[in-house]
Amino acid sequence: MKLVLASNNLGKLAELQAMFSVLGVELIRQSTLGVGEAEEPHRTFVENALAKARHASAHTGLPAMADDAGLCVDAFGGLPGVDTAFYATQFGYAKGDDNNVKALLEQLAGQTNRRAALVSTLVAVRSKDDPEPLIAVGRVVGEITQKPVGSNGFGFDPVMYFPHLCKTFAQLSDAEKNANSHRGKAATQMLTLMRDNWL
Repeated sequence: MKLVLASNNLGKLAELQAMFSVLGVELIRQSTLGVGEAEEPHRTFVENALAKARHASAHTGLPAMADDAGLCVDAFGGLPGVDTAFYATQFGYAKGDDNNVKALLEQLAGQTNRRAALVSTLVAVRSKDDPEPLIAVGRVVGEITQKPVGSNGFGFDPVMYFPHLCKTFAQLSDAEKNANSHRGKAATQMLTLMRDNWL
C-alpha cells in the first residue's frame, strides 16, 4: 500500500518507513508528489496532524498519514508543544534543530524542574473526507540535560534524557529509539490500527 507522508522531514520519513515496512506500506514524502506544506493553525497535535493528513490526501488522491510531534516542558506549562519546530524563532534565532536546542537550554538555565515529554500524534486517513481517521499517540517522559549528548537522531534528541535506558535519545541506536521513542510508540499503535481497520 502506498501512503503519503504529510511531512518533508527526512528524519521522520526514515524512522517511520523502517517501522511501517513490516506491513508492506511504502511511505511517499508529500513533496515528491508536488504537495506543499499544510497550514497548522490549531493548538493541539491531533488537530494539526489531521489537517496535514487531509491536505496531503486531497492533493494526491491517496491515503495519507501525518505526524505532529513536539516537546512539552513542565517548567513552561507544557510549551512549546505544537510550536516546537519554530521554538527558536521566538528568541531571535533562525528556525532549525540546533537553534531549538540552544534556545531551550538557555531558557531552562537555572531551572531545577527539567521534566519534559516528547509527544507524537499520528493521524491516517483513507481519503480527504475520511469520517473515521486513525489516531495514535505516543508519549515519553524524560528530563532535559544541561548540554547536548550523543549524535544520533534529530530535533531535541541530544538533550532529551531517557531515565529508563540512562541515555539521551541521541545516544540510542535506531532500533532502541524505534522501540522506546514517542514516535515509535505512536507507530506501533498505528500499525495495529491499520492492520485491524484497513488491511
